[in-house]
Amino acid sequence: MHPNETRAWNRFYALGTPIDIEPVTGSLVDLLDESVTRWSGRDAISFFGATLTYRELGERVARVANGLKSLGVKAGDRVALVMPNAPQHVIAFYAVLRLGAAVVEHNPLYTRDELEVQFRDHGAQVVIAWDKMAPTIQALPKDLGIHSVIAVDVTRAMPFTTRLALRLPVQKARESREKLTGKTTGTVSFAKLERSAALPGSHPRPAKDDLACLQYTSGTTGTPKGAMITHANLWSNARQGAAWMPDFTRGEGSIYGLLPMFHSFGLLLSVIYSVETGSRAVLFPTFDPELVAQAAKRFPPTFVPAVPPMFDRLARVARDGKLDLSGVVYAISGAMTLTPAIVKRWEDLAGSMLNEGYGLTETSPVALANPFTDYRKIGAIGLPFPSTDIRVVDQNEPTREVALGEVGELLIRGPQVFQGYWNRPEETAATLLEGGWLRTGDLVMQDDEGFVTVVDRKKELIITGGFNVAPSEVEGVINRLPGVAECAVVGVPRGGGAEVVTAAVILEPGATFDEEAAREFAREHLAEYKRPSTYLVWEELPKSLIGKVLRRRVRDALVADRRAVRALADEE
Repeated sequence: MHPNETRAWNRFYALGTPIDIEPVTGSLVDLLDESVTRWSGRDAISFFGATLTYRELGERVARVANGLKSLGVKAGDRVALVMPNAPQHVIAFYAVLRLGAAVVEHNPLYTRDELEVQFRDHGAQVVIAWDKMAPTIQALPKDLGIHSVIAVDVTRAMPFTTRLALRLPVQKARESREKLTGKTTGTVSFAKLERSAALPGSHPRPAKDDLACLQYTSGTTGTPKGAMITHANLWSNARQGAAWMPDFTRGEGSIYGLLPMFHSFGLLLSVIYSVETGSRAVLFPTFDPELVAQAAKRFPPTFVPAVPPMFDRLARVARDGKLDLSGVVYAISGAMTLTPAIVKRWEDLAGSMLNEGYGLTETSPVALANPFTDYRKIGAIGLPFPSTDIRVVDQNEPTREVALGEVGELLIRGPQVFQGYWNRPEETAATLLEGGWLRTGDLVMQDDEGFVTVVDRKKELIITGGFNVAPSEVEGVINRLPGVAECAVVGVPRGGGAEVVTAAVILEPGATFDEEAAREFAREHLAEYKRPSTYLVWEELPKSLIGKVLRRRVRDALVADRRAVRALADEE
C-alpha cells in the first residue's frame, strides 16, 4: 500500500512523536500569555548576555502595544518591521499582534527600491525600523502614506558594560557602534513606546484564523509577493516542531537565533517555537562564530537551527576548541541541501544528529524533515511532519499521482499551509488547489518507506546563502543599465546546494559593457545576496517560440561551460 494512503511513514518517527498534533484553538497572543504565566521568572531572551524573563517580555509587549495604539494602529492594519535579530524585534512582533494587526517582515539590508516595491503592495503606514534603516524608510515616496517611523536602537538591549564599551573614544569601539546604531531625526523612539502604560488585558484580541504575518517570498512562480500567514499557521508549525523533537525539555533549553527573523525559518524558531517551548532565545544580530562561542560559555546551545554554511563554520570553530557543542540536543538545517561532509563534521563534534528539513514560506515554513532516529536518510528531505499530508503528482496534471520512485511535483496539505498571496487571487488559485493542497513547484521522488528526496526545482528561483532570489527582480535592475538590450539571470551551482547569481547580458548595437558600473548600480538597488557575482556578455539568449527567454537553457549552458573549462584544465 502507498505510504501516503495510511501515513505509514510514522513508524520511522522518533519515539514520542504523534502522527497528529493537538489542533490550535487560540492566537499567538494566547500562546505568549500562557508562556508568561507558566515560565514567568525564566529567561525568554538573551542578547550579548543581557537577559529578559518571560514576565518582563509580557510587560514590554503590553506597553509597546499601547504605544502603537496611541499612534493609531488598530485591528486589521499592517505594521512593517525592518530590524535585525534583537529583543525589540520579538517585543514588536507580539505587540503588533496584541492589537489584532499584522506584522510585515522586511530584510533590514534592503535598498530603498526593494522596500518601495513591497510597501506599495502591503500599504503599511507605521514602521518599526532599526535606527540605521530609519533614513531609508523616511526617503520612501510620500504617496505611500507612511505617517510614523519608530526607530529602534538595538544597543539599548545590551548589558550596560557593553553599551559603555561602545561609547569609548577609540576606533574599534566607534566602528562597532556605527555598525549597530545610527542617529535619526523625525522618528518616534521605540524606547519611549516601552515606557507607555500597559495595554489593558480587556482589549479585543485576535482569533486563531486572523492574519498574523505577511512574509514576502518569490513563491513558486518567481515573482515576489506577500504570503498570508495566520496565527494558527504559525502556532501549528511550532507545535509540529515540538512534536518532532520530543527530547527537547520545555522551560530549560537555549535556542540559538542565528537565522534572521525576517526569514520564515528564523521567525518560527526564534519567535514562535521558543515561546511554545518556554525556551531561552539567544539572539545574534548577525552570524558571527566568535559571538556564538562567547555566548555559549554562559548559555550552552541545546537547539541549533541554521543553514549548511553556518553549521560548517561552527563545526570548524568547535574543532579548534573554541566552541563546545556537546550539549546540543537537536540541530536542524534548512533552505539549502545539506551535504554528508557537513553532517559528519558536525556530528563528530556535537552531541546531536544534524538533520535536514524542508519547507517554504507558504508552509510557515516547515513541512518535512528527517527523523531524529537511526532511520534518517542523509540526502533526503525526510518525512512529512505530524498532521501533514503529501502527494507526488504529475507536474502538468496535478490531480494524477505518480508511482513511488517516479519524479513528480510535491503537494502539501496541513495546518501550516498559508492562506494565499496578498491581493493576488489569480496566483493564489494557481498555487492552492481544491482540498487545501499547496503546489510547491519542487520536483521530488518518494520511496516506499515515505522518504522524499528533492530532484529539481520547477520554479526558477536562485538559492544563495539560504535565501531565495527572484531572477526577474535582478533582471529588472540590470536592464536599466545604459547599453543593455536584455539579460537573463540564473543560478549556477557551486556545490553544497548553493548557487552563484550569474547574469548573461545582451548589448545594444555598438554598446560596450562597463562591469564596474554595473556592480555599483547593483549595490545601489539590490541587497548583497541578490547581486550578480558574474557578468557575461553574450550575442543572443535562447528563447521560446513566443519570445520568452529560456532561463533553464542559459543555466544549462553555463553549467556545461564550467565543466568544459574544468576538463580542459585537467588535460593540461
